[in-house]
Amino acid sequence: MSGEPVSNVGLLYSAAALIINGLVLLGVVSGRAAAPFNLLVGSMQVIFPTVALIQAAGDTDAILSASSVYLFGFTYLYVGLNALTGASGEGLGWFSLFVTTCAVVFSLLEFLSGGFVYAVLWLFWGALWFLFFLMLAIQTKGIDRFSGWFTLLLGIFTVGVPGFLELAGGFPDTPLTGSIALGVGLILLLVSWVLGRAKRPDDAAHPAAA
Repeated sequence: MSGEPVSNVGLLYSAAALIINGLVLLGVVSGRAAAPFNLLVGSMQVIFPTVALIQAAGDTDAILSASSVYLFGFTYLYVGLNALTGASGEGLGWFSLFVTTCAVVFSLLEFLSGGFVYAVLWLFWGALWFLFFLMLAIQTKGIDRFSGWFTLLLGIFTVGVPGFLELAGGFPDTPLTGSIALGVGLILLLVSWVLGRAKRPDDAAHPAAA
C-alpha cells in the first residue's frame, strides 16, 4: 500500500483536502466553498485507483493499494456532495465508522508486511475518521474544534510530508521511523486537543450564562 505512485500522488492532494476541511471545521472556510475541491480530489481518487485496478492484472499488492485510495476518495466526494446539497451528515458519519474499521485492517496488514510507518499512519487516519463518526453519526458535542485542528495537522504532517518524501524517493520505512511517526502523531493529537479546548476571543466576548 505504501510506495505506489497512485497512492503517493493521492497523498499530496489528500493533504490539501484535509487542510481545507480542517479549516471548515474551525469556521475559517465555509463548507460550500470547500465543496468543489473535495469533489475534484474525490473524483481523482476514484478515477486513478480504478485505472490502477484495470492495469493490475491480478497483482494483489496493486489491488490492495488502489482499494485504500478509494476510502479517501469516497469520503471527499461524500463531504462535497453533502455541502452542496445541504444533506445531514449521519450517512457520512456511519460511512466513517466503516472506514475506521478498514483503516485498522490496513494498519495490521502494513505491520505484517514490514511497513512500520504506514502501520502507524493508518491508525491515526482511522482515529480521524472515528472522530467524524462521533461528530456526525453520534452527534457528540464539543469536539468540532479539536477535530478541526487534528484534521488540519494530520493533513500536513501525516499525509503531505510522507507524500512529498515518497515522491522524492527519500522515505525510509524502518522501526525507527515508525517510532518517530508514532511520536509525531501523539504530539499532534495532544496539540489538537489543547488548541481545540482553548477559548476563542468571541467566547470571552459572549460568556455563557451563569
